[in-house]
Amino acid sequence: MRNWSLARQFFIGQLVFVLALTTTISWVLYLDAEDNTFDSASARMLAVATTFANDPFVLEAVQSPNPSDLLQPYAAEVMDELGVDFVTIMDTDRTRYTHRNPSEIGGQYIGSVEQALGGVPHVELFTGTLGPSVRAIVPVTTPDNTVTALVSAGVTVDTVSIARNAQLPLVWLIAAGALTAGTIVSLVLSRHLRRATLGLGTEQLSRMFVFYDSVLHSVRDGLALTNLRGDLVLYNDQAAALLNLPPSVPGEPKPASDVGLSPSIRELLASGRRAVDEIHVTDDRVLVVNQEPAVPASGTKPLGTVTTIRDHTELEALSDEVQTMRTLTEALRAQTHEHANRLHTIVSLIELDRGTEALEFATRDLQQSQQLTDEVVAAIDEPFITALLVGKAAQANERGLHLDIDVAGTLETHGMDPRDLVTIIGNLLDNAFDAAASSEERSVSLSIHTAGDDAGFVDIEVGDSGPGLSEAQLGTIFTLGSSSKGTAGTRGLGLALVRQAVHRLGGTIAVTNDGGALFTVRLPAG
Repeated sequence: MRNWSLARQFFIGQLVFVLALTTTISWVLYLDAEDNTFDSASARMLAVATTFANDPFVLEAVQSPNPSDLLQPYAAEVMDELGVDFVTIMDTDRTRYTHRNPSEIGGQYIGSVEQALGGVPHVELFTGTLGPSVRAIVPVTTPDNTVTALVSAGVTVDTVSIARNAQLPLVWLIAAGALTAGTIVSLVLSRHLRRATLGLGTEQLSRMFVFYDSVLHSVRDGLALTNLRGDLVLYNDQAAALLNLPPSVPGEPKPASDVGLSPSIRELLASGRRAVDEIHVTDDRVLVVNQEPAVPASGTKPLGTVTTIRDHTELEALSDEVQTMRTLTEALRAQTHEHANRLHTIVSLIELDRGTEALEFATRDLQQSQQLTDEVVAAIDEPFITALLVGKAAQANERGLHLDIDVAGTLETHGMDPRDLVTIIGNLLDNAFDAAASSEERSVSLSIHTAGDDAGFVDIEVGDSGPGLSEAQLGTIFTLGSSSKGTAGTRGLGLALVRQAVHRLGGTIAVTNDGGALFTVRLPAG
């Protein structure tokens, strides 16, 4: 039995229950039929005895000199016609005037007569000369209510049992119908349960739950199970940490709209669609999400979805640093290429014996190159940002863009993660370069200055001469997959990472159209 499936155990249990219930019902119906039969027999005998007692012929006969000669033929005829086992008419001293067996006439009546002698009819189950019987005893009274005789009518218990047994086929039919209906219903329910439990037994289900629950909480990736409505049915500890969810409680589904998920992940869970290595950016994490429908082995419709979540925040941070190093490398390459051209120019002037022009050209070039570096270094105390801006200036020059950098005052960046600042400024400038490259002016502006009454904020503004943004883009520009160019890709991820970095620093970001796109970031200083 321990290896039986849950469906079989349920069927056997239901069958035993139906058998016990059917037996109980049958026994109750049997007792009820027996009671009804005895009650019916008692009422019938009381009616027969009362009819005899109220008959004027009987009253006249019991007062005659020889009552038996008059009453015995009459009682025998009525007994035969009504199917009554005995009708005994007796004197008040129990002397019988009539009896089923004529030899018993003149003998003493066996039974209770006290109540009848008191003028009250009485019904009882008593064992007399014919065996156990249901009998009624009724007094025969004169007009002045004097009891002059008694009438007892009855049927034997065997006769009552025959009447009771006549109702047993109906009882057995009801019992058989209840048993058949219960068995069919139990069979249907057990088949449904077999499909729902995949034919597994209770111990197998218990072990499976323990193993699966252990796996659920031991894997390093986040794992979430959702139903067809998109409600979170179950998730492990890692998923709770990655999605900022409260601890999972088995058996209590949580609607995705009630647990503070990011819009993109909430949409994915609600859709139930298949997802492969999708990148989703929350306020503080970069997540790679996979989702598959949970389809039973029988191949019926899905029960929900299984979603796995991997944390790529650190990997994206490393990618940002690599991108920053690549930007600086490209800036150095651009500067090297530009200085090589200028050096060739100086060498050519010297070879042409035009030393004065060569010296003037070298001096002017040195002043122009050093001016931007000096301004940035003097205003910003963070070497990463300084290197980034110098490199971006060289990159803009190589791409034929005009980059206007305006740094107002001396900005303290203590307390700000330089990696977040590099992410914000670098991605916004890259986005602006791409947007301005297709315009006639081909210009990009960067403004960094303090703001607020007590200079408690740092404002970073990046504008371009590009075509600007549509109304639809203004509402979705910072979501994953969107960009100011209107195409999805790494730029869309870059803007989403900018929003994430701004939120980590406790700031705000907004975008408007001002000739081109204008991104404004406000960060709390220090």
